[in-house]
Amino acid sequence: MATPTGSTVIPTLRYRDTHVAIDWLCNAFGFRRHAVYADEDVVHHAQLVHGTGMIMLGSADTASDWGRFSAQPDEVGGRATQACCVVVDDADAHYATAKAAGAEIVLDIADQDYGGRGYACRDIEGHLWWFGTYDPWAPPLGDGADKE
Repeated sequence: MATPTGSTVIPTLRYRDTHVAIDWLCNAFGFRRHAVYADEDVVHHAQLVHGTGMIMLGSADTASDWGRFSAQPDEVGGRATQACCVVVDDADAHYATAKAAGAEIVLDIADQDYGGRGYACRDIEGHLWWFGTYDPWAPPLGDGADKE
């Protein structure tokens, strides 16, 4: 079921210092707070939006039912099994802001063979992100529109 205002696929992330992460994600990556449900230092649930997309996040713990299924990047050698991809209007400006805020650039900004321009980085707790101008919803250039 699609929603008229946003995506039906919403990545979730866990952070040790969630309040600091929320501020950083807003300042470095351009997210906006949509909702934050917290008891002092513990963020039970937060929603940040970027355009019509959203991420949900909360405090990292291993005691909760959900928390026991996830690990923080520094607990698994910085490797990721998934990453968030965010479409931005100006990849170069976004790159400059993220880099100035301390994002660790892991793939430098470049034009991509499949279209668009983008880069990959890690946030302040090591989660992997991709930001770029490629819009996967736009009609494909050339053949392949019906290929699976």
